[in-house]
This record gives sequence, structure tokens and C-alpha cells, in this order.
Amino acid sequence: MPEGLATALDTPGLLWLLIAYLIAGLVRGFTGFGTALIVMPLAGALLPLPMAIVLLSVTGVFTWPAMLPGAWRYADHRQVALMAGAAIVAAPFGVWLLTFLSRDMLRWLVSGAAAVTLAALISGWRYRGRVRGPGLGAIGAAAGVLGGATGLTGPPVILFYLAGPSNARAVRANTILFLAALEIGIIANLFLRGLVGVEALWLGLVLAVPYVLAVLVGQRLFDPAREKTFRALAYSVIGIAILVGLPILD
Repeated sequence: MPEGLATALDTPGLLWLLIAYLIAGLVRGFTGFGTALIVMPLAGALLPLPMAIVLLSVTGVFTWPAMLPGAWRYADHRQVALMAGAAIVAAPFGVWLLTFLSRDMLRWLVSGAAAVTLAALISGWRYRGRVRGPGLGAIGAAAGVLGGATGLTGPPVILFYLAGPSNARAVRANTILFLAALEIGIIANLFLRGLVGVEALWLGLVLAVPYVLAVLVGQRLFDPAREKTFRALAYSVIGIAILVGLPILD
């Protein structure tokens, strides 16, 4: 057995990580997002944060063959490209913050911003105007910084789409493409800065198999006509992740 694989199988809390990835796969397959929000609170507690972030991105790459073809048909390619480009450029700043700010401070900032936005969404708030290039770039950049610093690449983009007029199919497709574009950039940044080693790749490989199977099941459950169910699940996932991610609950 390769040494890296043996090390991955000896990871503390591997069973809990497996359970978290199975749940996250079902949610990701149905909504198009949610893995980071479900997995990161647990992975961040069991593993060094840079390793947890790479693990998240590596397992995400394995879902591409299952998720990207369907998402490509319904996504707004230009909009996603603008946000993803800004996110990739901004991600190194997030990685720098990971080495500069305390972990608890980052968690409080992320949880606070997400909680305020989620409360606005649940109250029924929606924006009606059209967000253009600079606005899209700012949303993408915020996602890149958050992703590099905490592994939570999705919240700014997810909340942007949920607050707008897009239907469930479009929200899901755009989010899938955006997250896929950002995953490689974050992996490269962390490796270039020497913050993580190949052990994260082996652990990602171990967890990718059950994760992808759960994603496939979640995709089969998705129905564009069930808009209310889609939004209720999306809000619930974000809300639970906010609570679990609070440092006070460690």
C-alpha cells in the first residue's frame, strides 16, 4: 500500500469526515453547492486549515464529470467567467490572510456576514436591478478572498443568486461552474505557498468515491419545479453551517 494512502486511512476522525461528505454530496447534487458549508466546520476542527481547504477542492474536482455537463447548458457563461476571473485573482490575498489573521477572527467574520445576508433573504428581501461587470467582479473577488482564507468559496456567489430573480436551475448551474473554476486556483495557491503537502491529495482520493456517489444521488433528486424546496434546503444548509462554524460552539 502506498505510504500516502496508508497515512490517509489513519487520519483522525476519518469516519466523521466520511459521514460529512456523504451528507454534503447529497446536498451538493441537489442544490449545486453546500459541501464547504457542511464539511469545513468539521474538517477545520480535525485537520490543519490549509489541508482542509485543499481536501475540499480536491474532492470537488472529482465531481466535475458528473456535474459540469448538465450545468454548462443552463449557466450564464459570461457572468460566471467574470466572477470566477475576479475570484482567482483575489484568492492569493485570501491565502495570505490565512497566514496573517487568527483562525477564530476569520470564522467570526464569515459567520457574521453570512448571518446578516441570510436573515435578509429569509425576510423576503430581493434586489431588482441588474448587476453589471464591476459588481460581478466584486462578488467574485469576495468569494476568492473567503475561499483562500477559509475554504468557503461559495457564500458570496450563492447569496447573490438566491437574492436575485434567477430560478433554481440557473442558480444551481451558475454556482456549479463558478465553484469548479475556483477550485484549481485555490489548490495551486496553497501548494505554491508551501502550506500543504501531497497527503491532502491522498485523503481527497479516499473521500472522493463516496462523495461522488452521493452527488449522483442528489442530482437525481433535483427537480427544477420544486423551487420552494430548493430554497428551503439552501437556506437551511447555510443556517446550520453558520451555527456550527461559530468559535463559541467549539
